[in-house]
Amino acid sequence: MNSFVTPATSDRVRVVAERVLSDDWFVLRKTTFDFKRNDGSWQQQNRETYDRGNGAVLLLYNAARGTVVLTRQFRFPAYVNGCADGMLIEACAGLLDGNDPHDCIRREVAEETGFVVRSPKKLFEAYMSPGSVTEKLHFFVAEYDDQDRVTAGGGDASEGEDIEVMELPLASALQMITAGTIQDGKTIMLLQHAALVGLAQLR
Repeated sequence: MNSFVTPATSDRVRVVAERVLSDDWFVLRKTTFDFKRNDGSWQQQNRETYDRGNGAVLLLYNAARGTVVLTRQFRFPAYVNGCADGMLIEACAGLLDGNDPHDCIRREVAEETGFVVRSPKKLFEAYMSPGSVTEKLHFFVAEYDDQDRVTAGGGDASEGEDIEVMELPLASALQMITAGTIQDGKTIMLLQHAALVGLAQLR
């Protein structure tokens, strides 16, 4: 599941020592390394990296109606960092767990929203918190129609998921970003991309 690989191809990085601090849910490591600065001098640094694997995220949209499908669920880290009820509105996402990103996002969308993804289109990849987290996300969009929803969704209750599925106009979702109702980074990126290029051009 964990994909961390100590960089070995850069002539600017020499790993001195590495220690696992925690290996419970995911892996937290402390690494000591020498880094070659721009002026040619070497500086020893220490960094902690949290490896939870890579993931995928997808925005469902309906160009004809101008709508998107998002989810709403409790996020404990957000709760302890100032989100009053811990509930975040997000695009559907999940960890790859060793699977192909296309397969992963089809599975996650079906599980969380009940929609069958017909033609996921990959947009780009991005590191979401590169100062401490190794995760890289694969960003997708996919168009949906009403007949594509085959179950109620809601997530996996055995994993603590209790997910609300939301369909709303893209314009309303963008207003929710401005109002602070949507605060999830990956979701904001996808919504703003959709607004920039237009839903009809996402196909």
